Amino acid sequence: MKKAGKIAFGAFGGAAVLFAALMGMTALIMNAQFGRGDYPADRSSEQTAFGWYPAFEADYPREEVEFPSGKLKLKGWIYGAENTEKLIIFAHGIGSGSEAYVNQFCWFVDHGWCVFAYDAAGSGSSPGESTVGLAQSALDLDSALNFAEQDSRLKDMPKVLLGHSWGGFAVGGVLNFDHDVKAAASLSGYAYPLEMLNQGAVNVLGKTGSVLFRPFAALYHKITFGENAGLNAVDGINKANIPFLAIHGESDGFVLYSLGIISQQDKITDPYFETYTITGDFAHHNDYFHSEECNRLVASLYTDTEYSQEEKLAVFGNGADHASDEEKALFRAVNEPLLERINAFYNENLE
Repeated sequence: MKKAGKIAFGAFGGAAVLFAALMGMTALIMNAQFGRGDYPADRSSEQTAFGWYPAFEADYPREEVEFPSGKLKLKGWIYGAENTEKLIIFAHGIGSGSEAYVNQFCWFVDHGWCVFAYDAAGSGSSPGESTVGLAQSALDLDSALNFAEQDSRLKDMPKVLLGHSWGGFAVGGVLNFDHDVKAAASLSGYAYPLEMLNQGAVNVLGKTGSVLFRPFAALYHKITFGENAGLNAVDGINKANIPFLAIHGESDGFVLYSLGIISQQDKITDPYFETYTITGDFAHHNDYFHSEECNRLVASLYTDTEYSQEEKLAVFGNGADHASDEEKALFRAVNEPLLERINAFYNENLE
C-alpha cells in the first residue's frame, strides 16, 4: 500500500473509531435520559398513599386491562365504567405513570366521563427497560386507541384525548394515524421531539457540548424510531383538523413555552385550534395541576429551602407523616377551574 493510501486508510479508521465512540456516548446519554419511570415502592404506605390510587380506591374502583404496543404488553385501567356516554383516553408524562394523575381521573368520572388511562412503555406498572424516547408516547397512544376501538366496553363511545408533557405531545402526534377522535387537549406538550431533544442536550451538556451531540442524537432518534422518527404534533393536528386545545404554563422550565404546541400557531392550519396560557405564580410544568390553595400551603411550608415549587410539592407528597388529614385532602384537590375549562371544551365539541 502506498504511503498516501496508508494515510487515507488511517484517517478513515480514526474517523470510524471516533464516530463509534461518539455514538456509544450518545447511547449512554440517551439510556440515562430515557430510563424507566417507576412508581414509589409502596403506594399504599401511610407516607405515600395520599397522592396515589390507594387513597381513591374505595370510592373509585377501576378495571385493569392489557393491550399490545410493539413488543410490550401495556397495563391500562378503566375508571368510571358506569359512565357509558363519553370516553377520555389519557396519556401521562415521562418519569412515572398514569396513576400520578388519578385525582384528575376521579374528577372527570364525577362529571360523567369514562376514563381509560394506561402506563406507557417502561413506565409505572407496564414492562420495558426504558421509556425509549420522545416519540414513543405517540406510538403507545396509537396502540391504546387501537385497543379502545376494539374493546366491547369502549368502542362505541365518542373519544377525546388528554395528555401531559410526553403525553401532551402524544395527543398531537397520534393524530398522524387514522383514528376517530372528536377532540384533544394537550397540557405542556412539546410539538417536535427533535427540538425537545436538542433542548435536553443543552440542559445536560451546555450550549457548546450540545452542538457536537445534536447530529448524533438525531441519528440515534432515527435509528430508534425508523419511519416514525419525523412524527410531530403539528402535522398531526393539521391532518386531523379536529378541535384541539393547547395549554401551557408560561414559566415552564421543562418543556419550554417556545417548544410547546401552544407556540406553533403560525404552522397550524387547523381552524379549530385553541390555546390557553396559564399565568401567575404556579404556571410551571406540574404545579398547575394542584389547586391554588394547595400550592400556597406547600409554598409556605418550605420557605427556608431553594426548592422549586414543584420540588416542594414532591417533598410534601412523599411525606404524609407530617401532614394533617386536612392537608392531605388539600393536596389531592385538583385545579378545578382548569378542569372545568377542559371539560367544557370537550362537551362543546361532542354536541
